Parts: sequence; structure tokens; C-alpha cells
Amino acid sequence: MSRYVHQTKDWPEFLWDNDLLLNLLGNVRNLQGKLVGKMEALGFDFREKALLKTLTLDVLKSSEIEGEIFKLDEVRSSLAKKLGMDLPDLVPYDRNIDGMADVLVDATRNNTHSLSAERLFSWHAALFPAGRSGMFKITVGNWRQNEGGPMQVVSGAMGKEFVHFEAPDSKRVPQEMEEFISWFNLETQLEPVLKAAVAHFWFITIHPFDDGNGRIARALTDMLLARADGINQRFYSMSAQIRLERKRYYSILESCQKSSVDITSWNVWFLECLQKSLLATDEILQDVLQKSDFWKNNAQTILNERQKLMLNKILDGFDGKVTSSKWAKICKCSTDSALRDIQDLITKNVLKKEDSGGRSSAYELVD
Repeated sequence: MSRYVHQTKDWPEFLWDNDLLLNLLGNVRNLQGKLVGKMEALGFDFREKALLKTLTLDVLKSSEIEGEIFKLDEVRSSLAKKLGMDLPDLVPYDRNIDGMADVLVDATRNNTHSLSAERLFSWHAALFPAGRSGMFKITVGNWRQNEGGPMQVVSGAMGKEFVHFEAPDSKRVPQEMEEFISWFNLETQLEPVLKAAVAHFWFITIHPFDDGNGRIARALTDMLLARADGINQRFYSMSAQIRLERKRYYSILESCQKSSVDITSWNVWFLECLQKSLLATDEILQDVLQKSDFWKNNAQTILNERQKLMLNKILDGFDGKVTSSKWAKICKCSTDSALRDIQDLITKNVLKKEDSGGRSSAYELVD
């Protein structure tokens, strides 16, 4: 008896119950259409800002799923540079961030370009510029070799390990990926959103690389969803929703990988997750609108560079309380200069002191 789906005789001839997916798929396509229409009506400048916010969220959350934490400012700066956006508060960023940004921008902007082994290798090399995953040297820019034994997803303490999944033997990977890439590029009658669901499951099950398979699977998902939307921009983050449902994500993957080629339950979960990510987009767009309205309302307000920097950070979602000491640290100025900046903004009715009290004063934007 086959233990994993890739060991079954029907692999990878996936099946699912279309009747169970029909309503969900209809709701998702309706939400996608409404979102694209709304974004087209809001104009180029707003779309670019919404794109930057969405891709920043995608990089942050896709990396978080794998346990890698990046700084928002650094991710935003890397993406802004790649998107050709001239922003006033860019900061230096790590080359690992740059690599993840490269992958997502390429997947989204060039979503109509064919997939190839070489393109996947370049994505993988971008994710691991030093040729290592943490402390361990890995095969980069090529399929995994299984030199240390079979590729397994394991949990538990040493001696009490539990194997959640074992990927196909490395000798099978080149042929498996050739078949996957051929299907990915093939024009079929398969509904584009469903193709994204199948591609995600298929790729993650092959597990063709030593590391980074989850991030590349989600980039491929974004690529096919961009095709489904008919645009080369992203205004919703599937990765952000997967991050919220990470336990369920791994659970449904494991369940289907230990079953038959009928992946109805995976497709249902995928569509439900996508639907939630589309509904959550209103919050992202509201943040972008708020920031845009703020700068329109304060277009005539005289501000120095430190004030502009900090106001942008507050509008992007400042982590913690805004205090004079944090202001001074971020702006690399004295506490006296920070206090003068803050008092000036209070006088101009831009900032106000929070009512919470405490040992040190904190400040927030005037509503």
C-alpha cells in the first residue's frame, strides 16, 4: 500500500469534486473582478502604493511561515527600488530580503512568461545567496541531491521524531519537474484559480529543492493568480492569510499528501483561504488611502526631513509607542531635537499626546 500520494499509480493525475468547489470558486472570481475594477478606478499612483504595500506583506509573511523574520522598512525599501518608486524614507536592506523581493517581483510582473528549470534555479539562488540555509550548506540553483538521506518533514525531539512527509527520491526530481513545468506552461481548460491551487500542492509535494520550497510554491501561486486577474500587479496577499492559518495549512497538506490523488479537500481549503485574503484587502487599501489622504491634507505643511521620515513610519504602522527617545534613535538626532520636532507637529495639529499616560509621553496622529 502506498504511503504517500506521489507513490500512487495515478500520480500526478489529480482529481476533485467540481460540485463542491463551484460556489466557492464563483465567490472568489467575483471578488477578484470587483477588486481589479476598484483598483483601475483609483488611478496609477494609488495602485503603485497599494502594490508596494501588498508585496511588502507578501515578502514578510511568506518568510515568516518558514520562521524567517525580516524588518518591514528593509523589505519595503528593497521592493520600492525594484519597482522604480522614489520614496523619501528608504533604508539599507539585507541581500536575503533582496532575493525574496526579486522572486516575487519577477513572478508577478512577468507572470505571462514561461516557467523553466533555469528560472526556478535563479529564484532559488536569489533566496540563498550565500549557498547556505542557516548554518548548513545546501545545493543552490539546482535540484536537491538527497546526499544526507531522503527529504523528510519531521517534528519531535531527537530519538522521538515523527515523519510528517517524505518527498520523492531525488533521482525522480528532474523527471517530476519536467512534467510539472510542462503542465504549468500548457494552455488548458482548467480554471486559472484552480490551476494555482493544483500547482501549489504539486510543487510542494515534489519538494525539488533542499530548502525554500514553500516560498517558491507561494511565488508560483502568486504568478498564476496574477494571470487569473489578467494584470501584473498584486493587491491581495495569499501568503498573509496562509500565515494566519499556518497550522491548518500544514495539516491539510499532510493529510492530502498521505491520501489519494483526489485533492478536493486541499482545493476547498485553498479557495477558502484565497477568499479570506481577498476580503482582507479592504484593510490594506484603507491604510493606503489613509496615507494618501494624510499627505494631501498636509501638502502645505512645512516639515523637515526627520518629521517626514517619522510620519511615514507612523502611517505604515509603527511598532510600539512613538516616544521622543525612539524618534531620536531612528532619526539619529538628539532627544532635544526630537522633542522640538514633536512639539512643532503638535503646534501644527499633526500629532497629539496619547491619553494613556505612563512614565514617558507617547504621541499619535491627530484623527
